[in-house]
Amino acid sequence: MNDTELMAERQRVAERIAQEAGALALDYFRRRDALVIETKRHITDLVSEADREVETLIRDALTRAFPDDAQLGEEHGLSEGTSGFTWVIDPIDGTAPYLNGLPGWCVSIGGCDSEGPALGVIVAPVLDETFSARRGQGANLNGAPIRVTGGDLRSGLLGIGANDRIPAEKVGRMLTDLMTAQSAWVRYGSGALMLAWVAAGRLVGYAEPRMSAWDCMAAYCLILEAGGKVMPFPDGDALVRPAPVLGAGPGVFDELTGICAFGTAPDW
Repeated sequence: MNDTELMAERQRVAERIAQEAGALALDYFRRRDALVIETKRHITDLVSEADREVETLIRDALTRAFPDDAQLGEEHGLSEGTSGFTWVIDPIDGTAPYLNGLPGWCVSIGGCDSEGPALGVIVAPVLDETFSARRGQGANLNGAPIRVTGGDLRSGLLGIGANDRIPAEKVGRMLTDLMTAQSAWVRYGSGALMLAWVAAGRLVGYAEPRMSAWDCMAAYCLILEAGGKVMPFPDGDALVRPAPVLGAGPGVFDELTGICAFGTAPDW
């Protein structure tokens, strides 16, 4: 098959796998009191057997379908490929809400190549929502087209994320600047899901000083295909390292970029 057909096939397979992975994650979610839970970098950075099992399901299925593609996942790292295409996988984005019985988590399967984000599928099982996009083909939610908001920074809610990779006082300064600009912001637990909500026009934008590629790659494709803008994520060897993430509608992006100053402030 040609490149266009191959990308369409990747999207179709990713949608199927994401549904299967979502079903497995939801089954664990309903039995979460019995999960084995471990701490990773710090006390609030958690991983469970559900995360690892769901990622294994996704990786095995993708390997069977596209053995030449590389894979980068949160729990099992990078496996090299030869096709120039890299799958970027977060089996359960929003592990903390997941383990606490909240609905704000999702399965995220993205893909990128030398041109950047190429496809993205995000499944939120508790909410019964599936977001899907591929380059040049638009974005949809449960099969219906979606678009980013046409408003400005003050026309709706802004999504915000933060973690221990950035000192608390710098995050506080960012929030102060956003509130001074009269922005109303919300934090929901899953950065991938909030980015998908930017694509759907539910949030005017999303900003986080440090995220990993598996948290944003799928949603970056959704936002771009829904008419929005994103701060480019580093590629090549830098793909495995956390970086600033920002996505928004066209009427929000420049102002939000200026306020957060992720790309210019030396102390970020």
